[in-house]
Formats: sequence, structure tokens, C-alpha cells
Amino acid sequence: MHKTSSRLLALLSLLQAHRDWSGEDLAARLDITSRTVRRDIDRLRELGYRITTVKGPAGGYRLDAGAHMPPMLFDDGQAVALAVALRTAAADATVGEDATRALATLRQVMPSRLRHRIDLLPVTAVRPPTAPATDRIDRHVLTALGRAVHAREELRFDHTPVHDTSTGDTRRVEPHHLVTRLNRWYLVAWDLDREDWRTFRVDRIRPRTPTGPRFSPRELPGGSVSAFVTSRFRGNDGAATDWPCQGEVVLHRPAAEVAPFAGDGIVEELGPHHCRLTLGSWSWTGLAATLSRFDTEIEVIGPPRLATAFADLAARCTRAAGGPGPAQSP
Repeated sequence: MHKTSSRLLALLSLLQAHRDWSGEDLAARLDITSRTVRRDIDRLRELGYRITTVKGPAGGYRLDAGAHMPPMLFDDGQAVALAVALRTAAADATVGEDATRALATLRQVMPSRLRHRIDLLPVTAVRPPTAPATDRIDRHVLTALGRAVHAREELRFDHTPVHDTSTGDTRRVEPHHLVTRLNRWYLVAWDLDREDWRTFRVDRIRPRTPTGPRFSPRELPGGSVSAFVTSRFRGNDGAATDWPCQGEVVLHRPAAEVAPFAGDGIVEELGPHHCRLTLGSWSWTGLAATLSRFDTEIEVIGPPRLATAFADLAARCTRAAGGPGPAQSP
């Protein structure tokens, strides 16, 4: 039984490598027969892992996302990186409580050698000095707003003005964008009663259910979310908005993970795993380097000078990776 369990764990580790495996390759890696591979695949499926069969000359298997979170395997490096990320996220008001619980769960099952490595890495997330105090956002509210934005459904909610602690008034809007600026969440929406664009702080929104009918997207003033939001806050919070070099990219990370480290940039949620970031800098190469620190796939939206800066930075890094050049004469 112990041997079978170990083999299942080894099989699962291979499938988590985000690639297609043929039955023959898996059999060779695990030193078992193809028939045993098929039997072990069926056992993993019974445990809740969504393993699909890949069509082709040799056939194969792929681990896909399912409706529930099944048990997962991490190597030592991945476990330490995940713990550090969770400790950093624990400082965020939106996901901090969940991150703290997740870290406690992860630490509980870690071997002692890994717990010791984590304890030697004290991490404290510090907001930029220009950032306001982080608003405490109900993650259920954030999820409800994001769902309405992506579904293009009218939304009703109670909104409390910034300097008022009363219940506030009820708004009926077409939600277009969910964004963050200086670590604060905002909903950009068309106010149906006032017939104008409005920006609402998410921490002062209490959605009502159900949502309304679907709507067709309107054209946002300024041509982009970044231009619109920047124009609404220009000169009101002391943030630098007139950078000589400003670019726009899509990052393959959730907006909630990017926002705490975006400085005075504007982060727009595009989905659970993607966000659009508009950020400025004093130089194009400096902007490319700043964006690269997010350690994820980056899609440049514009301008072309930013794409060129990434190419120049890549060439510079390639030369640096080549080791020291010839000694210079004094």
C-alpha cells in the first residue's frame, strides 16, 4: 500500500508540470507498465483530480482545473516561495485574513526543515509612503462587483459618502471597471439616475441583489481607464501623475496581488488571473525594469517605445548573464 501511495504521489507530481504526458512516458518515468498508469490515473480521478485524456497518435493525459481545490504537491522551493508570498499578502486588508489562515495551514504540514527556513525569513510588507491607509474591503463585495462587471449587468448598491457614516443613498449603475489606485479599490460606473460617469470607493459600497438586466458597454471619457481615473484624482492626493514615460501592460497576476506594489499606478481587474497596469517612470528602460519585477508574463499594450525598452533591457541582461567581459586597460 505504501508503495502504491508513493507511486500515486510521484504520478501527481509529474502531471502538475503543466504539460501533456503520454502513457508510455509516464510508465517509463515511474518504471511501471502502461496498464498500471491507467489504473493509477483512475485512482487519482476518484480522489477529485480532473485528469483529461489527450487525443493523438500515442494518447496521453493532462491535469486540468476542476470545480473544487484538490490536494496539491509542492517541492521545497515552491513551498518556501508560497509561504513568503502568503506572508507578504497577509498585510493586505482585502485578502490578509485568508492569507494568514492559508499560511498557518501550509506551515502546519511543512517538514521541520522547511518551517525553519520560513522562520529565518521574516517578511514585513510596507506600503509606499504616498499610499493612503488601506481600506478594509469585504472580499465578498469585491467578488460581487467583479462578477457584475464581467457579466455587464446593472447593479444596485447602497453607497456611503466619504465624510458620512450614515446608511447613504441607493445607486443604480452600469459597472464598467474595477480598479485600484494607491492601494485603494474603486468602481468606475455609469450612474443611470444622474446620467454621468462616477467613481465609487469599494469600501463604501454594499451591493443589493439581484443584479439588473445586461447592458452594452459605453465609451469611457479619455479613451482609457487610466486616463479617466487619473483625471478624476489629478492634484487631489499628491501623487505623481505626469511621468515623462507612461506605459500600459497586461500582467498574468490577480489585481489584488499587483495593487500593493503598483505605487501610483492604476490596476484594472481583467479576471481572476489577469490585470491591466498603467504605470509611469522617468525613463522607458526604467519603466520596463520596474514592470519586470512582478515576475510574471507581461503583454505590452503600448506605447511601442515600451516594447522597444523591453527589448533593450533583455539584450542588456543577456550581456550581463554572459559573465565579465575583457579586462579594461587602466
